[in-house]
Amino acid sequence: MDQNRLARQPDGVSTGNTASLPSWDLADLYAAPSDPRLEADLRQVQKGADKFAAAYQGRLAGLSGAELAKAISEYEALQEIPGRIMSYAVLLFSADSSIPAHGQFYQTMSERVTALGTKTLFFTLEVNRLPEEKLQDPALAHYAPWLRDLRTFLPHQREDVVEQLFMEKEVTGHSAWTRLFDETIAGLRLEVSGEELTLSAALNKLSDSDRAKREAAAKAVAKAMEANEKLFALVLNTIAKDKAIDDEWHAYPHPWSFRNRANMVEDDVVGALVEAVKSSYGRLSHRYYALKAKWLGLEKLEHWDRNAPLPTDADKPLSWAQARDIVLNAYGGFSTELAETIKPFFDKNWIDAALRPGKAGGAFSHSTVPSAHPYVLMNFHGKTRDVMTLAHELGHGAHQSLAAKQGYLLAGTPLTLAETASVFGEMLTFRSLLDAETDPARRRIMLAQKVEDMLNTVVRQIAFHEFEVAFHTERAEGEILPERISEIWLDVQTRSLGPAFNFTEDYRTFWAYISHFFHSPFYVYAYAFGDCLVNALYAVYQESPDKACFAAKYREMLAAGGTKRHKELLAPFGLDASDPAFWNKGLDVISGFIDELETA
Repeated sequence: MDQNRLARQPDGVSTGNTASLPSWDLADLYAAPSDPRLEADLRQVQKGADKFAAAYQGRLAGLSGAELAKAISEYEALQEIPGRIMSYAVLLFSADSSIPAHGQFYQTMSERVTALGTKTLFFTLEVNRLPEEKLQDPALAHYAPWLRDLRTFLPHQREDVVEQLFMEKEVTGHSAWTRLFDETIAGLRLEVSGEELTLSAALNKLSDSDRAKREAAAKAVAKAMEANEKLFALVLNTIAKDKAIDDEWHAYPHPWSFRNRANMVEDDVVGALVEAVKSSYGRLSHRYYALKAKWLGLEKLEHWDRNAPLPTDADKPLSWAQARDIVLNAYGGFSTELAETIKPFFDKNWIDAALRPGKAGGAFSHSTVPSAHPYVLMNFHGKTRDVMTLAHELGHGAHQSLAAKQGYLLAGTPLTLAETASVFGEMLTFRSLLDAETDPARRRIMLAQKVEDMLNTVVRQIAFHEFEVAFHTERAEGEILPERISEIWLDVQTRSLGPAFNFTEDYRTFWAYISHFFHSPFYVYAYAFGDCLVNALYAVYQESPDKACFAAKYREMLAAGGTKRHKELLAPFGLDASDPAFWNKGLDVISGFIDELETA
């Protein structure tokens, strides 16, 4: 399962040019929680898992290469059905977590699928214990990338019974706590200037052109977070301890080590990225927000000014049809084939853009399983930034669609590379809009919006990463009080955003609604990884004398799915993410945009 969550934009219920927004049709997975196919599929997996275990458990060492390849193929087929079931449960819950039956269904399916998963857990553990020479058999060539990635976790693999215990307890551990977080967030109702709003709707007002409305919304969010900070601190502390226990048993040296292994990226590569961004705070976020304060006529920015539109920014409301055409044209201008890949998302109701209480905030593209297709969730308010979000998530959708031919075990990509296609799609759409704009003042506003999006994707996410590093490191010494969590949050925010901001006390608890901290610890650097990588990749595209050849290589990169790692995928473009100078190339693009704004 790959659920790419994005929380760069606030979302929620609003009014405006958002009528007739699409809601997805999940019937390609199941018609309803009561669909008879669901129980039939569960029974099929139960029967298949029992038969698979009887045939192979404890016997892999004696199989020939061809026999082992057949066993892997059978294992792959067995994983697909539970993947489909959990995709349906996740999407149903994300569409409206305020409906108790959705939460119940999600938990029930999680428990039943986990129980089935324990029956085949032995397989990957036994495969990993096979001698290296056996895995080099030519008959296993198709699955070589999967075996390579599986081998990455060999030093951290424990006895079968221990691994089974961790799998079974997941449904009452991390998954249960994140469900509590999700349901609490979805159930919040905030009073903003006499109006009752969901949290995501209140967050959406932080980009309102009226400063008084932004302030009122910010104070309402702060009040809601303060009222629930003990609960959110308990959830975060418990998730971190649960993770620490897992990490200790599996001998991961640092809290972020598992994520790096799962992303198939070396610790030093991530370290180089983080240090490059931190050392660039001054020339990026500090410099830009000083400019923004001047444009807004303020001595200091408050935190509710961070996403404020510029004074001359008349962001005209866009209809869903306009957003669709903008994104399709931008993708089509780069590659007709890529545009055809994302067109079914619009035509076949694979997108949920409608606004309603109980719906998950942010946006994501969920890959589901290769025998189905991805689904995109977003909250469309008719703003230019929503068009960028749509372009971003359809980048994921295109990537997932093209990689599906690799099959269940080989289609998935690490988070770092999964963000490449999404950020590239955003860049294509931005450049398309910028090139079509002839008004210099409007172009300046668009450039400023792009810089803000890039700062949210790079600087903000690395600051989030630094918060997690500090929190999880300190959590190892014992539970952390809410007040201390807020101190860590304010420290990283102050350093990353810079002296242009005056951080009021009510900003201290804004860590509490960042879903990544709860759902996917240490996920966030993948956004910065993808943005900097795409900046470098797009520069190669601009310099390429043969744009069609570049587009073909780009589609091949996406279609490779998880069969190649970042070095192999970037080599055809002459790029190497292990080179420390590589990251500065990407950051230089943002700095160059700010240079333009300074002289505009």
